[in-house]
Amino acid sequence: MKNKKINTNNIFLEGIPASPGIVIGQIFVIDRNELKVNKRAIKEDEISSEIMRFEDALMKTREEILGVKELIQKDLDIKHAEIFNAHLLVLEDRMMIEEVIKKVKNEKFNVEFVFSQVLQKFIDTFNEVDDEYIKERTADIKDIGRRILKNLMGEDSSISLPFEKDVIVVAVDIAPSDAVLMDRTKVVGFITEIGSRISHTAIMARSLEIPAVVGVKKATSYLHTGEIAIIDGNTGSIIINPDEQTIEEYRKKIDKLNAFTKGLEDLKNLPAITSDKVKINLVANIEFSEDVYSAIAHGAEGVGLYRTEFFYMNKMELPTEEDHYQAYKMVAEKMLPHNVVIRTLDLGGDKFVSNLDFPKEMNPFLGWRAIRFCLERLDIFKIQLRAILRASVVGNISMMYPMISGIEEFRQANKILHEVKQSLRDSKIPFNEDMKVGAMIEVPSAAVIADILAKEADFFSIGTNDLIQYSLAVDRGNDKIAHLYQPSHIAVVRLIKNIIDAGHKEGIPVAMCGEMSSEALYTTLLIGLGLDEFSVSPVVLPEIKKVIRSISKKEAKVFAEKALKCVTGKEIDDFAKEALKKILPEKEF
Repeated sequence: MKNKKINTNNIFLEGIPASPGIVIGQIFVIDRNELKVNKRAIKEDEISSEIMRFEDALMKTREEILGVKELIQKDLDIKHAEIFNAHLLVLEDRMMIEEVIKKVKNEKFNVEFVFSQVLQKFIDTFNEVDDEYIKERTADIKDIGRRILKNLMGEDSSISLPFEKDVIVVAVDIAPSDAVLMDRTKVVGFITEIGSRISHTAIMARSLEIPAVVGVKKATSYLHTGEIAIIDGNTGSIIINPDEQTIEEYRKKIDKLNAFTKGLEDLKNLPAITSDKVKINLVANIEFSEDVYSAIAHGAEGVGLYRTEFFYMNKMELPTEEDHYQAYKMVAEKMLPHNVVIRTLDLGGDKFVSNLDFPKEMNPFLGWRAIRFCLERLDIFKIQLRAILRASVVGNISMMYPMISGIEEFRQANKILHEVKQSLRDSKIPFNEDMKVGAMIEVPSAAVIADILAKEADFFSIGTNDLIQYSLAVDRGNDKIAHLYQPSHIAVVRLIKNIIDAGHKEGIPVAMCGEMSSEALYTTLLIGLGLDEFSVSPVVLPEIKKVIRSISKKEAKVFAEKALKCVTGKEIDDFAKEALKKILPEKEF
């Protein structure tokens, strides 16, 4: 988060955009001071009753979590109930339970005090792990620990909102269980001090369609209950105590955004074809199997990127072959007759699972990750390949390898795939013998030798997030050089053209699954360069479709030719904005 900035009477904060949308409301700061737990010595004859109180609290807490999980699955129709599996696992952790019971017996103190000590030890252990994802999962332990303590102390766990409407909840972090149980007729936004786009607060906010900004350091100190705020979940910006002029400006923005979104709903069931009848495949990126519902709801004609690493990261243990199979099977069945492209495991970089024992690296984005990890950890890789192949007979499934840097890696991965196929044949387990296997082009070396890779891959999918940062030597997470991360940089545009041309020369389709494909600003350019498929975030599907249906392939080609003659990305952006205003006059770019 950047420091406060003053502009007239408005105070500005910035964080990480976690859930899209713009809202105006009243701040409510949740006071999450540590519970005051008294230390009290107990007598020998009180030990059994203390242990019984602990067991009762565990049972009551379990019932609460199961109730929240059921509410998500049924009443709210949200498919992220697996978030609470981590909470349930903490409740069933025999090591923690036995340690509490043992300490009560040996040290003879009241059970809430003993539990608070054991809980803190677990939290400290998690905080010592040099892994962003695992550190964020301490929120699960804190949430479940607080609930257990409150049940031991006879206190209410629910959060009472002080205002009748338009409440923006501010907290250090918001537990998933609290987010779900808050009155959605009152709560319009979330702001948290910690978190990222993969934090549970972010996941739940997107599921609940509540705008959210996370990672706003010292938010609970800067903000006060009752203050008016504007939060923009699209950009991560927050305005505190805005003046009337600013409020009026943002009300107009909200009205404009709502009208624009409503107008796009009519496009859901229409095909993604240009005005001169050229079909463009418009599909969705998903992170969890349950995201397929959102993809369908927004009109996706398939899944172009199923990010399977989040499937690993939302489990306390490594997923089994059956876990994989059931998830892929569900997505494939729901998407029939459309295609589902599953990306094999892409851990490493900024995504880790602690029990895989990733080494500490100076440059993790350039290190042991993605296909490099899989080619060494064949035990994990083969389990996933078996599950993908098994699911391939259920629906229309393709598969691609991430971070391919040369033909050797692609061949090595395919050799392992053939071994897994033979194993399934030997066991008489059916699979689709003709399943398509592609390569993600996200490393500059792969972009340069795309002509070689195209002779052996069934398709390409361009991962622009990494391709841009590697090509321009710009860390996309570093706000000091964020202005240098430029999708329209002429070097990036030329690389994309080279990839598309190489693929088409060998007769294979070329898709794009990076964030560049989700930006309407570049839709015309990419069509003009010859891109066959856009794989985008489900919520932007209608917007991209609107652009596709508003232009001709011939116009797009002329646009691309002009863009390729530009010498700076700014020229391309200015050119693109001017053209897009005619198609999407309601939206600001």
